[in-house]
Amino acid sequence: MRIHRCQGYELEKAQPNTSEDFFNRSEVTFVEDGDEKTLHVLYVRYFEEAFPSFTPYEQDPIFSVQGRDVYFKDIVALVCLLKNPSFRHRKRVYVNEEKEFRRYFEHIEFTKLPEIFAALETKGEYELTSPLLFITQPS
Repeated sequence: MRIHRCQGYELEKAQPNTSEDFFNRSEVTFVEDGDEKTLHVLYVRYFEEAFPSFTPYEQDPIFSVQGRDVYFKDIVALVCLLKNPSFRHRKRVYVNEEKEFRRYFEHIEFTKLPEIFAALETKGEYELTSPLLFITQPS
């Protein structure tokens, strides 16, 4: 699988009576077997306020690579895909429970995430050989 883009953004109200401004969307675009796919993860914006409690990151942007500031919302869909590779067969995932959201970030090798973003900035893609490389293995 080749990852081509990871980005996230805050949704804005389209109509005065809608609740989009309570949500963020994170996307990861990848190519698998010649098909380009995008996984969209929609989650409650409140979860973003708590990310220092379940990641090693203390502020947003969480890190910078090759001149790009990477924000927490940029990694959410990527982390979900790494943690649950079956999501590559889905277009959308909706997470509205904090407990479920936190589980996606358990045992992630956060120190390896910058290499994905560095490759995206320099080569335009990252070749993912195995999601297990980004999961902390029990010793």
